[in-house]
Amino acid sequence: MITQRWKRLTVLLFCVYAVPLTAQQPLKYTLKANEIKASVSPQMWGIFFEDINFSADGGIYAELVKNRSFEFYTPLMGWHQPAATAGNAQVLIINRAGTNQQNPRYARITKMSDKDFVLINEGFRGMGIKANEQYHLSLFARQQADKPVKITATLLDESGNAIGTTVIAPDSREWKQYNVSFSATQTSPKAKLQLTFQGSGVLDIDMVSLFPQHTWKQRPNGLREDLVQLLADIKPGFLRFPGGCIVEGRELATRYQWKKTIGDPGQREVSVNRWNTEFAHRSTPDYYQSFGLGFYEYFQLAEDIGASPLPILNCGMACQYNTGEVVPVTEIDPYIQDALDLIEFANGDASTTWGALRAKLGHPAPFNLKMLGVGNEQWGPEYIERYTLFAKALREKHPEIKLVNSLGPNPDGDKFNFLNDTLRKLQADILDEHYYSSPDWFLRNAGRYDSYDRNGPKIFAGEYAAHSKGIGNGDNKNIWQSALAEAAFMTGLERNADVVVMASYAPLLAHVDAWQWTPDLIWFDNLRSYGTPNYYVQKLFANNKGTSVVPLLKDNQPVTGQDSVYASAVVDNNELVVKMINVSAKPVAVDVAVSGVKGLAKTAQLTVLRSDNLAEVNSLDDPKKISPEEKVLPVKGRSIAATIAPWSVYVVRVARQ
Repeated sequence: MITQRWKRLTVLLFCVYAVPLTAQQPLKYTLKANEIKASVSPQMWGIFFEDINFSADGGIYAELVKNRSFEFYTPLMGWHQPAATAGNAQVLIINRAGTNQQNPRYARITKMSDKDFVLINEGFRGMGIKANEQYHLSLFARQQADKPVKITATLLDESGNAIGTTVIAPDSREWKQYNVSFSATQTSPKAKLQLTFQGSGVLDIDMVSLFPQHTWKQRPNGLREDLVQLLADIKPGFLRFPGGCIVEGRELATRYQWKKTIGDPGQREVSVNRWNTEFAHRSTPDYYQSFGLGFYEYFQLAEDIGASPLPILNCGMACQYNTGEVVPVTEIDPYIQDALDLIEFANGDASTTWGALRAKLGHPAPFNLKMLGVGNEQWGPEYIERYTLFAKALREKHPEIKLVNSLGPNPDGDKFNFLNDTLRKLQADILDEHYYSSPDWFLRNAGRYDSYDRNGPKIFAGEYAAHSKGIGNGDNKNIWQSALAEAAFMTGLERNADVVVMASYAPLLAHVDAWQWTPDLIWFDNLRSYGTPNYYVQKLFANNKGTSVVPLLKDNQPVTGQDSVYASAVVDNNELVVKMINVSAKPVAVDVAVSGVKGLAKTAQLTVLRSDNLAEVNSLDDPKKISPEEKVLPVKGRSIAATIAPWSVYVVRVARQ
């Protein structure tokens, strides 16, 4: 819904728009190309990943089988026994926690006759199957009787028709992994996997897994290609992982523990996802974490897309909105050791314990970790007490690692003020500010960092998004009004790059059938995906990051909403990059006089992102309804003249002479 403030502004500006365009005088801006105001951090515009909205399992992690190792609290959740064959066998879930704590459960299928018995896995709101794609099915099995049981695996479309089949014939009384590949004959967005057990006997099964052949870089246990490509196209400066509140857990027992997420996927301990019942209006009790996408894969993903890794670790505090559980400071050492070990895992050579493990997993070279987050969205003196212990230990052993520290869940108020004041006195490295608010808030705060202390800690705008209908209620949409307001705000981040060194929209991904939180940067179903208008704003800024900020002024002041325009400028090698955002309903003519150059090229590259409807959204059926358009802008002398269309983002790149 368009806010009343925007409505009033629109009515007013439409009245102004009624004046003939020939009477409009261009706004006069000055761009001082030879006055470097600040360097832009290479990590300036990045991405924040959290396993919310089925972002990992059921999302970017390409596994198609839900509850593949029977470890959900309800062991057969995701599995279905059709009534027609249910009486032909007994399914027993056996728990071997005494000998295998990481993957304790497996299923024993006892066939009393030769009549077929069927188990069907529903996938993550179905399975996205593509015609002619090859699929790799694997499972662990062992025979328990003289008469062997074989398995026919079949892909079923939404109508129950077979669209691909293969056979597995387990032949051992010991656990053994079986791998087969087969092709699908048709495309189905909500397919299922049917396992038909044939013959009489007893068969144990575990880790039933199905992957498409075409994962990102064709890796086994890989990631979904289209989603990773959307991330790579942003050209992000950093990848923050694994969250977010996932780091904290509802209680400490379900916090994210990175050491449990590396190595053999079959030995990664499954955990309930802390978002599964967080929101009553979007309860998802089948939301768990297999950790098939774990810390090794996160580091690998960051490297693949050219982003600096930014892992966030639990600091001995569970989510303060839930249990508020904390570990006593006298027992904090294991948490600190986890941080030290992670640095060794990322950067240590093969002579170190954790560096050797990284090499064994297939990555002898270090991951070049430079930053580490201590806690997620903690607040209060309890956080300061634990942060201080972390900082002391990490700075003593790894002074080269910059620490990212929480300023709580809000950009102001008592919690924020206490942390901001205290952490500045403690000379913290980087302070993580979060803001989810209305589009109006983002417009009003485009100058937020203009008056920040230039000698204090750096700022990480770690989570932000303009919400159209309040916070956390599920009614928010990725409308153009929100993306436009974010773009305006981001000019303020860029202008203050000497203070703000990183920024990331949040959350990143959302399944259209299994989300908990809106808005989100990228939406997907089981086969398709699209970037929102907000995505294209992030991409435009990241793809046009530049290396140095130069002043762009009107009446010797930064352009922070005067005449409804927000603007910033950077130098990128031999080019000037000017970003101008018009948040009004009328076109605005501007004339940017450039000083400090001998001349400019005769034409500039102009990228326009706009819509005539503030409530417009992209969708799976129309994924690029709002997306960038490339144009050529004539340039005369040392002046950039343009008429910025209503409700639009303009990015101008011009070579300087």
